[in-house]
Amino acid sequence: MGESPPTLQRATERDHNVIVRLIDAAAEWLRTKNTDQWAQPWPSVEDRNHRILRDLQAGKTWIAWDEGVPAATITADPADSPIWPAETLRDRAVYVCRLVVSRGHAGLGLGAALLDWAGLRAMRRYGAHWVRVDVWTTNKTLHGYYERQGFEFCGFSEEIDHYPSAALFQKATNHIEPAGRALFQLDSASQRLEL
Repeated sequence: MGESPPTLQRATERDHNVIVRLIDAAAEWLRTKNTDQWAQPWPSVEDRNHRILRDLQAGKTWIAWDEGVPAATITADPADSPIWPAETLRDRAVYVCRLVVSRGHAGLGLGAALLDWAGLRAMRRYGAHWVRVDVWTTNKTLHGYYERQGFEFCGFSEEIDHYPSAALFQKATNHIEPAGRALFQLDSASQRLEL
């Protein structure tokens, strides 16, 4: 990492290829692990790219930049996710997806910090009680990662047939502990939007 922490800023349509490259690099690394996660875009490259573009256009995607290098990305959505059972949708939540940390920034806690940031931001902005994520169904190592971050396993979704990320995890926003040190900073434009 650079001398100062990475700068988190809202991504735009111009960042589409940056997001795709982060995902593709993570998929290549995952091929060396014992998982089928992201072996192929679901259900197709076109569909994946359309979802990325849609979230960029809606202002839901963020990139942490480390001296001009994309260090990580996260998409945070306040809208109810169709993956979660209807009875869970009574509680306000933020639904995160496409949390990707570059291999050069792995192991520094950046992913955990982004998850907590998304939860605290959603709690402040609209009273969210939960940070929720649907995790690749067969990637038990990733399940363990979310459990180590304080997420609880809520079962498997049956809402969409053949959906590969059907393992549901959530973390109460009031259980998020403030970080001891800043692993990223908001860019000045995003800070003004947050006020």
